[in-house]
Amino acid sequence: MQEPARILIVDDEEALMTALTNTLRDHGFETAGFTRGEEALAALREKQFQILLSDMMMPEMDGLTVLRAALEIDPHLIGIIMTGAGTISTAVEAMKTGAFDYILKPFKLNVILPVLTRGLAVRDLRLKNEALEQKVRQRTAQLEVVNKELEAFAYTVSHDLRAPLRHIANYVHFLTGSTSSTLSDQDRGFLSHIVNSTERMTKLIDDLLAFSRMGLSELRPAAVDTQALLEDALKQIQPEIGTRNIVWKKAALPPLQGDPALLRQVLVNLLSNAVKYTRQRDPAEIEIGCQDTPDETIIFVRDNGAGFEMKYAAKLFGVFQRLHRHDEFEGTGVGLANVRRIIARHGGRTWAEAKVDEGATFYFTLPKKPRGETN
Repeated sequence: MQEPARILIVDDEEALMTALTNTLRDHGFETAGFTRGEEALAALREKQFQILLSDMMMPEMDGLTVLRAALEIDPHLIGIIMTGAGTISTAVEAMKTGAFDYILKPFKLNVILPVLTRGLAVRDLRLKNEALEQKVRQRTAQLEVVNKELEAFAYTVSHDLRAPLRHIANYVHFLTGSTSSTLSDQDRGFLSHIVNSTERMTKLIDDLLAFSRMGLSELRPAAVDTQALLEDALKQIQPEIGTRNIVWKKAALPPLQGDPALLRQVLVNLLSNAVKYTRQRDPAEIEIGCQDTPDETIIFVRDNGAGFEMKYAAKLFGVFQRLHRHDEFEGTGVGLANVRRIIARHGGRTWAEAKVDEGATFYFTLPKKPRGETN
């Protein structure tokens, strides 16, 4: 059973104080009444009260002084000032210093009870908010610890896993060079497979590290010249393009708001995918365009490459998810996972549409009004 709310009453007119104390007790409250502010504050130090009802005009210590001292003792206390009609302006001033509300004398029970109910509800809400904020602070501290552990893990992966792979590759190259005349074609094939596997494993480690760090890096939002960002991304993947016959269709892209470095990585990943999966097309056709809605900007990269079956579309943006064999198209399946993570942190969406052997279109959106970061 819930305990009754405790109300501390201070009024230098003893008859009024006693009447209010008894009336509120009859309505289910636990009350304590005093005619002097010092006595009330002493009671507050010994016992917790939810509400303070204090008369404004009192000798020795007025209601405003009592209220300030009481809030220093218990910041969660709901202070309500009792005043005559002639001192309403003073009561309003008291509210500016921390009072929740004021009540006019002579008292009317149908006025007092709703004010008390609202005061208790506000106090309960404040306590819940404070508890929630404390949980958020604790969660933030825990996440900081986890992030540091992830950074340590990333270093361990980078150092402790790469080193054995380098040793394996070096020994294979040594064996190939020192025993080349005695190796059979089958032996050379085995060694070649070992080298290829170490290279793939190194690439997998690099991509895994990039994915883990993507969630740790801080967003640095700014105005983005999307057109310039696209040209930078194309320059970055130029070695993959080489001398291939690619027809580029580039629409004018609007300026956006976001982290330029991370959005550049999105474009690099999507363009690199388009270049890779159109490898068997001559000419390849890659289109970069945009669509506008009231709430967000949609940017897409469309190609005429290998495509995929839409029933597998949900797998595309998962870590290490691939829809093609490695001997058809290289890769680790991390690039699109990075795209989704980056766009999600910007408050946007990602999806894809495709048909087998008819190409694919990858979409991402950015909100026109920046939202809070998400992970």
